[in-house]
Amino acid sequence: MLYRRLGKTDLRVSAVGLGTWQFGGEWGKDFEQHEVSAMVDLAGELGINFIDTAECYGDHLSERLIGRALAGRREQFIIGSKFGHKFNDQFTRDNMFGPAEVLKQLEDSLIALETDYIDLYQFHSGSNDEFATEGLWEMLARQVEAGKIRHLGISISPATNIFQVQQADEVGAKAIQVVYNRLQQSCEESVFNFCEQHDLGLLARVPLASGFLSGKYNHESQFSETDVRSVCGDAESRREMIDKVLRLKETEVPEGVPMAQWALAWCLQHQAVTCVIPGCKNLQQVRSNAEAADLPMIPADHPQTL
Repeated sequence: MLYRRLGKTDLRVSAVGLGTWQFGGEWGKDFEQHEVSAMVDLAGELGINFIDTAECYGDHLSERLIGRALAGRREQFIIGSKFGHKFNDQFTRDNMFGPAEVLKQLEDSLIALETDYIDLYQFHSGSNDEFATEGLWEMLARQVEAGKIRHLGISISPATNIFQVQQADEVGAKAIQVVYNRLQQSCEESVFNFCEQHDLGLLARVPLASGFLSGKYNHESQFSETDVRSVCGDAESRREMIDKVLRLKETEVPEGVPMAQWALAWCLQHQAVTCVIPGCKNLQQVRSNAEAADLPMIPADHPQTL
């Protein structure tokens, strides 16, 4: 496993992390504790030390599953969580960025994760107005001083939201999380350049394009009502996505290399990227994701558009 320093922090994170939105029950499967514990066990054995979660992945459900899985070995892993959304039901949230609301989210996350501190606590895809909520960052700075948070980060949306990235130093954030994959590269020119210039860690989320870059889906594939891919976007957009993936599989993926591993390695070739955080649903996917760190980097002159 490769390890990289996360921006200005003292954290050395694995190049491949463990994304955990799926543990909240919105990706077509409900997870039992023994399944999550087994995946965390294997991730640790393979050298993965960074776990990314959020309070709104099933109303702290993902965090609770992770907290139990890490019992007795919390210090072996680096935990990133997020704030700003109150889970109501599947696929519905209330945005909550007030200082008192976020402090309550933090306290609940600490309880769910069974820990005294969160290594990277991230503003979660809020608007620029929500980012500028009065007193928010001052309150978070006090939690850093109190030791409940080691470092602050910003998870931006859309991927080109350079305004929030440019405020990172001012609010004390040391890492940026952004959607980045072979099909979605809009952040490269602005966000990536700024992160490199200002030594900000960069976490690439959705590196497999919500699983489509695994190459296992076709036009006959169906998603259940509890799978976010059946809710977000329409049938035509999914068809276009699959068409692009099929072309990539034919023209860019080396023979004998699993497409999912290739897609993760493609992200990691960019020097700005610290870590990719793919999700997983089983042990095989955990192992496959980790092995992407061993693939040769993609040449720098890779095609940029489809």
